[in-house]
Amino acid sequence: MSARTGRAGVGVIGAGTISNQYLQHLTSFPDLDVRIVGDLFEDKAREQAAAYGVPRSGGPADVLADPDVEIVVNLTIPAAHAEVSLAALEAGKHVWTEKPFALDRPTAQKLLDTARAAGLRIGSAPDTFLGAGLQTARRLIERGDIGVPLSGLTLFEVPGPVDDHRNLEVLLSRGAGPLWDMGPYYLTALVQSLGPVASVIGMGRIARPVRVLQVGPKAGQEHTVQVPTHVSLLAEFESGATSATVLSWDSPHRRVGHVEIVGTEATLSIPDPNHFDGALAIRRKGDDEWTTVPEEGPVAGRGLGALDLIRSARAGVPHRASGELAYHVTDVMAAATESIEQGVRVVVESTVEPAPAFGPDWDPYARTL
Repeated sequence: MSARTGRAGVGVIGAGTISNQYLQHLTSFPDLDVRIVGDLFEDKAREQAAAYGVPRSGGPADVLADPDVEIVVNLTIPAAHAEVSLAALEAGKHVWTEKPFALDRPTAQKLLDTARAAGLRIGSAPDTFLGAGLQTARRLIERGDIGVPLSGLTLFEVPGPVDDHRNLEVLLSRGAGPLWDMGPYYLTALVQSLGPVASVIGMGRIARPVRVLQVGPKAGQEHTVQVPTHVSLLAEFESGATSATVLSWDSPHRRVGHVEIVGTEATLSIPDPNHFDGALAIRRKGDDEWTTVPEEGPVAGRGLGALDLIRSARAGVPHRASGELAYHVTDVMAAATESIEQGVRVVVESTVEPAPAFGPDWDPYARTL
């Protein structure tokens, strides 16, 4: 059990665009008390703190030094995730980090080892699977509504990132691309539905090796694409199930959020794993049409994972969007990258148990601490 009582103090590091979604929800959960926003650009941190009623702002070091901060929410760029998470752990804080958890296996393992040695918790996005949509799907699968799960199909196909995206360079660099940027959503949904991945075969290509930024002070700057912009991934799971995944920024059309889980008795269509809610549908053996399944549970947003981490730490029970789950997904993406580069099937060495589903009455807006 944690020695702390009362609302949990939260410090946010990273005041970029995604911080709006996090701060909107973190400041609405009664169990959390957002104390400070920090960023290398302290004027941006000050602006975000003022916008969401957070009493303090400053640089990252100010967040780490604040004795009232029990958990650091790390919203920095992918290349900085591991460094900031490690610094927060060394400062004695629990950590919630945006995805990807880390850019390689050794760094991800170091984060887990550091947290364990310090008796701290670490968790990672996506926490979208904790929303009503995917939690309802999880309960249906656990209940046996589709029989024995056999296979999965996931599709994410868009034209982007377009050349007027202000973060074009980041998105086309190591640690991003559609595999590392969008893969965590779809792979986490598959792991929660089919269990841990045993091996992967990946194929990838770069459609346009050079892209030119069209907007902002760096307009006209050329960026060499460092990662595949179209990835096809076949996965085999420890259960014997299989899945096929396409993650593409090279499609002229948008086809996103497509997740289907096929079982011996029915096929389940799951909501977009980049969202916390959405329509479910099931098509049972012998049916000609899909039947809509209402989602059950609270609808919230980014920050649910940090809330569950703190509640679980205080109660001395495992949290759901865990570092171990994030490590496994990182391991799968690293294996897929190796498969693309080497042209071989790659075994995924790590394993993880899917997180148990919340009950439909789980309430992030209740005061429990």
